[in-house]
Amino acid sequence: MPEEMPDPSLRATLLSLQRAEITEHYIYAKIASVTEERRNRDVLERIASEEMDHYAIWKHYTGQDIPPSTFRIWYYCLMAWLLGITFTLKLMESVEKRAQQMNPALLSAIPEIPGMLANEGEHERELIALIDEERLRYMGSVVLGLNDALVEFTGMLAGLTFALQNSRIIAVAGLITGVAAALSMGSSEYLSRKSEGATTDPKKAALYTGFTYMVTVVLLILPFLVLENPYTSLVLTLLGAVAVIFFFTYYISVAKDLPFRTRFAEMLAISFGIAAVSFVIGLVIRVVLNVSV
Repeated sequence: MPEEMPDPSLRATLLSLQRAEITEHYIYAKIASVTEERRNRDVLERIASEEMDHYAIWKHYTGQDIPPSTFRIWYYCLMAWLLGITFTLKLMESVEKRAQQMNPALLSAIPEIPGMLANEGEHERELIALIDEERLRYMGSVVLGLNDALVEFTGMLAGLTFALQNSRIIAVAGLITGVAAALSMGSSEYLSRKSEGATTDPKKAALYTGFTYMVTVVLLILPFLVLENPYTSLVLTLLGAVAVIFFFTYYISVAKDLPFRTRFAEMLAISFGIAAVSFVIGLVIRVVLNVSV
């Protein structure tokens, strides 16, 4: 028999929470079914089981079954495939936490449930922390490749824009420099990891660094390959750099529980500070050497 509702007006809220629990049960279960690592699969299956237990608790109050949200299941499974398990689960956790904070009436209407949910939420966070994901183990290498590419290439492209004022020449110079720099960064990361005796594979670390560097370079140079006006290309490149910094900082902040605003502002200031200095250097070089292309 369902528990008598203290306040009938809360029924819609409880049904919403019940639907969220069964949806998250299916999300965890489906991600677990395609996860190869046994340890990670076991953790996901445990969380899926707990979500079903939570669903049963809410059902005890509502007295009815609720179907899951097919769209949310599809969306988060796709996110896990593209961006990794840890990021996706922590993003889900933050969304769920905000949703629960929107229902303060539950605190007074059903006093025992908020405490129970808080304990269960803490347990889920502890389980998520047990997940061991390769892309996070090599995140230091990714950060190295991304930071270097952003800092070096926003500045270099800014300087070349004022010095050369020709989109095609700037793009060619950037690509040649980018390929050489990506190989150099990858080699340096390999030697660094190997000399330090790191627990991570030096070859994989080198690949993560070099690949991230090259992808970032291509994204920054792309406007110069498509557009003829170098100044318009530079503006789009700088906007692209902001977008890359925003996305990557957000990803790291969610996946590793780090402050977002401080890290975003710091990385933005460094990249654009060097770009501004390069503007001036490029202009000075063009005037002093009388470069005309």
